[in-house]
Amino acid sequence: MKNYRSFSDVEESYFRDHPEEMDEYIVLMFEEYAKDGDTGALLSSLRVLSRVKGVTKIAEETGLSRKGVQKALSEDGNPEFASVNAIIHAMGYRLSPQKLNA
Repeated sequence: MKNYRSFSDVEESYFRDHPEEMDEYIVLMFEEYAKDGDTGALLSSLRVLSRVKGVTKIAEETGLSRKGVQKALSEDGNPEFASVNAIIHAMGYRLSPQKLNA
């Protein structure tokens, strides 16, 4: 029986090999979240990027435990806004508002 890698594993490997593409990906994933409100997809993408950036490093910078970061970004996670903001900041990004074209 063959062992297949999960999509998350492939994605993680890709960003380890192409870190210059993370900036554009983060913008894209928040644009998609703004359109569809799919929190699970957003957390999944953040989880992949947190593994690329280093969960332990992110935990140290946020003041959360390693397990706390993993739980916040899990499929069943329901993180507080402050936790997501701290994780994003530890990854080297910030959340910023953008006016909607209404």
